[in-house]
Amino acid sequence: MSKQIKIAIVGVGNCCSSLIQGLFYYHNVKNKREFIPGLMHNVLGGYKISDIKPVAAFDIDKRKVGKDLSQAIFEKPNCTKVFYSKIPNLRVKVKMGPVLDGTAPHMKDYPEDKTFVVAKEKPVDVVKELKKSRAKILINYCPVGSQKAVEFYANCALKTGVAFINAMPVFICSNKNWARKFEKRNLPIAGDDVCSQCGATILHKTLVKLLVDRGVKIDDSYQLNIGGNCDFLNMLDQLRLVSKRISKTEAIQKVIPYKIPLRIGPSDYVPHLKDNKICYININGRNFGDVPLSIDLKLSVEDSPNSAGVVIDVIRCCKLALDRKIGGPLISISAFAFKHPPVHMPYQKARREVEKFINGKNKR
Repeated sequence: MSKQIKIAIVGVGNCCSSLIQGLFYYHNVKNKREFIPGLMHNVLGGYKISDIKPVAAFDIDKRKVGKDLSQAIFEKPNCTKVFYSKIPNLRVKVKMGPVLDGTAPHMKDYPEDKTFVVAKEKPVDVVKELKKSRAKILINYCPVGSQKAVEFYANCALKTGVAFINAMPVFICSNKNWARKFEKRNLPIAGDDVCSQCGATILHKTLVKLLVDRGVKIDDSYQLNIGGNCDFLNMLDQLRLVSKRISKTEAIQKVIPYKIPLRIGPSDYVPHLKDNKICYININGRNFGDVPLSIDLKLSVEDSPNSAGVVIDVIRCCKLALDRKIGGPLISISAFAFKHPPVHMPYQKARREVEKFINGKNKR
């Protein structure tokens, strides 16, 4: 059994940048008990952060395609915080993927340093490249609204025989037809739409669950998000936001035992914020005697590092599933780490189920 976890990445954007930076920021951690912010465990199922090795990457931007991954993660329009810049040459050349619906037409109207600039190169044979790289896990970071592109890469994972992590809100892991395809091939899949370490969704979900558990009758709620990265620019097109709104809204509604008016999702693009995401949460309800109660909360957080540690845990859980020859949706880690999993669970229960999975007491 190899201790090395070979990963391939689709979309060399801000999330990818934070993930790669994190792999090297914590690469020399020796003490397995050392606390690492954002991780469930420093060593998970016997796997350290340093066991994760990128071996392939795909993108469509001319400033990234053809460059080593170590350099491409710092190219425009990436704008996330650089917390580790000394990335060694990874000998992983970013390959041109198919464009499909990976870019929105309105993004052409913005300055090049803020938007995607599609390379003129011919797309590579993704399946062939994945096989050549010997990747075991494919991570999808396609832009929101890229239905065709995500389905294309999910099919590539099936054809290649690799596990699939769907970090974006196109429903693959939580779709029964796709789930059956991965079960049939005995390949693990985790998703959909990664839930950050301490982001808008997990914070909103936790507040709502607290109120429900304490007997407060919730009347209505909203969550508005603004940011200045390429993701928020992409999401100005409301047609690309359909699955994103479903993903974020269901994550909150599932912990409330009755229907309430909810409005949740990205609301505007503010370029100077860059990768900083600002979230406004409002919850209105009634406590004893129908006396009104209202919560207004503001969260400001660097968006991409907020998800990187979560994805590192998911990668290692997928590797455990591969080691144990477990295929299909990974129920526990998906419930813990994603907004739109196949099975929704309260945060605390999902965490317990993941711990059981790690220790081999829970199959999925």
